[in-house]
Amino acid sequence: MEYGIFTVGDVTTDPTTGRTPTEHERIKNTVAIAMKAEEVGLDVFATGEHHNPPFAAPASPPVLLAHIAAKTDRIKLSTSTTLITTNDPVRIAEDYAYLQHLADGRMDLMLGRGNTGPVYPWFGRDIREGIALAIENYALLHRLWREENVDWQGKFRTPLQGFTSTPRPLDGTPPFVWHGSIRSPEIAEQAAYYGDGFFSNHIFWPAEHTARMVDLYRSRFEHYGHGRAEDAIVGLGGQVYMAKNSQDAIREFRPYFDVAPVYGHGPSLEEYMATTPLTVGSPAEVVEKTLGFKEYAGNYQRQLFLVDHSGLPLDTVLHQLDLLGEVVAELRTHDAPVVELAETSERSSL
Repeated sequence: MEYGIFTVGDVTTDPTTGRTPTEHERIKNTVAIAMKAEEVGLDVFATGEHHNPPFAAPASPPVLLAHIAAKTDRIKLSTSTTLITTNDPVRIAEDYAYLQHLADGRMDLMLGRGNTGPVYPWFGRDIREGIALAIENYALLHRLWREENVDWQGKFRTPLQGFTSTPRPLDGTPPFVWHGSIRSPEIAEQAAYYGDGFFSNHIFWPAEHTARMVDLYRSRFEHYGHGRAEDAIVGLGGQVYMAKNSQDAIREFRPYFDVAPVYGHGPSLEEYMATTPLTVGSPAEVVEKTLGFKEYAGNYQRQLFLVDHSGLPLDTVLHQLDLLGEVVAELRTHDAPVVELAETSERSSL
């Protein structure tokens, strides 16, 4: 199992102080958070891609990830997500292969359609064609990393004749790809077809919905001959806020939750905690709830947590990472035997 964090890079006013960080601060703080994640023993740092306020997440994630790669030694760098719909697959192939070389292979990426509607027309796309764009663009990206002299003609970009993407993937091995989706069975099918990973960022959804999506992916993974359904490559998202006891955690986090860009002004904190993976409580409660994800998702390979959202100040986030390091150390004692994970890792290039 890999444990890590992901960020959406929101620039949100701290509701307890009224202070809003500058974009410069948020960007620099993101680097500090990634370095702290490595320090406390996490396996993965992932960044989102955004093109609009209130986010300072990179419009080109490889820029941030290359910088972090130069400042770290071990942690794997990823995205959450790379927009397969509005980015040219040729640029994705080139940029992430370049990052792969700079990071000496310790990277992968997650592809997604994005959840911000206005982005599509900004890049000359139609949101109503989101699924078709994801399918066609990835078909081209997959070939560009595996073939030279590619001839291509599709619906959404100009044709290619004898095109070779450069640089070529490191040691001839394309970056590992996760397909991220919350609600689209077509994306689960796509991940299964290629034998790639499927990441269900289920922070807004009840367990039964996530179970259906993961089960679909697992059954189709086996159908396409990539291995047993139970060995399919699954990742999950989650969000945590911790304090020594649950009462303090809830009291401290509630002001942030109530105005959060993605949570606020909807169901209550208690409702979200009861029906989604959001965990606000003690480290022991985070361990218990996270272990429960396997009850409906089965054994899975990657768990990412959101810890820096909703205007939380940097010092608080760094403290959360200290606690998360302790939580992950405990979670590792419950992981499947190493030999089973090694077999999965070798097959999936994770």
